[in-house]
Amino acid sequence: MPPTSSDRPRATPTLPSQVSPPRLALSAARPLAVDGVEVVALPVVPGEGEGAAPVLGPGAEEVTEQLGIDLLALLEAERSSGEAGRVVASPVPLGGPDQASLRRVLLVGVGAQRPADFRKAGAALARAVKDVGAVATTIPALDPDTGLEPFVVGLVLGSFGFSWRSRPPEHVPVEQVVLAALDPKPYDAALRRALAVAGAGWRSRTLATVPSNLKSPAWLAEEARRLADEAGLGYRVWDEQQLAAEGFGGILGVGQGSATPPRLVQLDYAPRRAGRRTPTVVLVGKGITFDTGGLSIKPAQAMANMKRDMTGGAVVLATMAALADVGCPVRVVGLVPMAENAVSGDALRPGDVVRHWGGRTTEVTNTDAEGRVVLADALAYAVSELDPTVVVDVATLTGAMKVALGQQVGGFFANRETLAAAIAAAGEASGEPLWRMPLAEVYEDKLASKVADADNAAGGPGAITAALFLQHFVGDVPWAHLDVASVGDAPADQDEWTEGPTGFGARALLAWLGGDAPLDGIA
Repeated sequence: MPPTSSDRPRATPTLPSQVSPPRLALSAARPLAVDGVEVVALPVVPGEGEGAAPVLGPGAEEVTEQLGIDLLALLEAERSSGEAGRVVASPVPLGGPDQASLRRVLLVGVGAQRPADFRKAGAALARAVKDVGAVATTIPALDPDTGLEPFVVGLVLGSFGFSWRSRPPEHVPVEQVVLAALDPKPYDAALRRALAVAGAGWRSRTLATVPSNLKSPAWLAEEARRLADEAGLGYRVWDEQQLAAEGFGGILGVGQGSATPPRLVQLDYAPRRAGRRTPTVVLVGKGITFDTGGLSIKPAQAMANMKRDMTGGAVVLATMAALADVGCPVRVVGLVPMAENAVSGDALRPGDVVRHWGGRTTEVTNTDAEGRVVLADALAYAVSELDPTVVVDVATLTGAMKVALGQQVGGFFANRETLAAAIAAAGEASGEPLWRMPLAEVYEDKLASKVADADNAAGGPGAITAALFLQHFVGDVPWAHLDVASVGDAPADQDEWTEGPTGFGARALLAWLGGDAPLDGIA
């Protein structure tokens, strides 16, 4: 008897010992009083007025006195004015410090000391101290209320790495960073929050980086289960039989051509004091574990990075895991439809019609427009069954968004002005900028199909027509759609972004949901 699709053998590598993020700790001690550090990093602020000399931050006087280094002369020689992210290094004279381990002093510019400047400084420091065991820095002590969280996020995410090479990686992140001259008591909670936000970015990047010969829908569903156990979240999974029994035709249709069948995962978070009146936010993340385009196959070059087409799902999973640590005050449900869009004799054909959860039908005229087909099922289920106050979906959905916005800004749509303002503000605050696009009704007629309720490939303007397609599945519920295809991959290292999958969106969602009243004025 021939094997069924779920029995077919697949070559799967063993997970590597993944690169770990730096460990961070607070210390009230001065930087040179921290034992065992190899590098001390100090902040540099631009001087006031044109031509003014830069100003050194906390710890500089101590370093100058004990090590005999003229730090201001060093900055002048390097023509450094303290611009954010500029790093100037000085070796430590032999026999100078008490700690035999200390080798370098780094002077790191923090510019205008905005959150973005502290993020840039953290990322610059991360790249300057690869392969270093321990660092002490006073950079966030310059303005901890403004700078602690963005500095930590920049430092952690600027350290990100992931390798499948058989030999050890050439460079590894710094092992430990001590945030010196900061009393742990008032800032311990802020550090925990910062690490949760940074960790969500790290987790979503890691999941998006795993190759698809391992990252099947079943594997990703098990990773979601492990994450739920760690974070104390509720967990539910639908396998292919349950999806069929309950009418999730979009997820099944997209996944039917793959040797690895689809899944739908639900995670549930509730704050400690949740009651019957606590509102619910539903997050929906596209979980296409690999996208060939199906029978409407992609060109080879466009297919090369499609292991990250589940970035939206990774963002939802990572966000859910961090909600408790950022003090999210509302219930949140995460839904991730997972499928592999493959080419086979069983694959969805152009012209096929699928019936979504709840009964709405779609004519699939382009199998490479599969993300909206799986999201539609999850959105329809969420609105009908989960009583949401707000629904937000996240997806690497359309190449059109990349054409519109390039690779530095994500796009989003919203059907409420207050929700749109909240999402835009969260993107700005978190360092994940999002630009609002119009839900232009003038293009609604492009969705028309002669045989179904809608055509999945309505044509240009592609990002807008994709959003209009999804809007039909949320009804009157406040809804935002984040299309992060433009920023799903970073072309090169820049600030806290590292080349490859970005996990874009987790920080923005946590900035929104971790606020005191994220739903004020939205419902």
